[in-house]
This record gives sequence, C-alpha cells and structure tokens, in this order.
Amino acid sequence: MANTSQSKKRARQNETRFQINKARRSRIRTFLRKVEEAIASGDKDEAAKALQAAQPELMRGVTKGVFHKNTASRKMSRLASRVKSLG
Repeated sequence: MANTSQSKKRARQNETRFQINKARRSRIRTFLRKVEEAIASGDKDEAAKALQAAQPELMRGVTKGVFHKNTASRKMSRLASRVKSLG
C-alpha cells in the first residue's frame, strides 16, 4: 500500500495510464479483428482496406508504448501476407 505522498501520486498515475493503454489496446484489437474478418470472408479488397486502416493504428500503439516495435511489425507482416495470398 502506498504510504508517502509521492507513492500515492504514482499509484494514481499508474491507474490513469493503465486505463489509457487499455483503451488503446482495445482499439487496436478492433482494427485487427476487422482485418481478420475480411480475410475470413475472402474479400481481398475489403481486407486490403481494413489492413490499410489498421497499420497506422498499430504504429501509433508503438509510439505510445503499448506494443513493442517488432511485435507490431510482425503482426502487420503476417496480416499483409495473408491478405496478399487471397485469391
């Protein structure tokens, strides 16, 4: 339990940051799910559009510290190859 005023403030800041990061992660997952659904439906044009929308969101998550750069790059690469393989 936080005792000093500094540790109480840090606890408040951590909770606020947690809520912000949670919202960012949820938003990114929504964009990724849209790509997955478009791939599952087999619509290449829709999947490509969804991927174009998801890429900046993923990179924004990297700059905000929600995801590691390599994690986001790996996700984008795998999704792009799956979209490309759609006939």
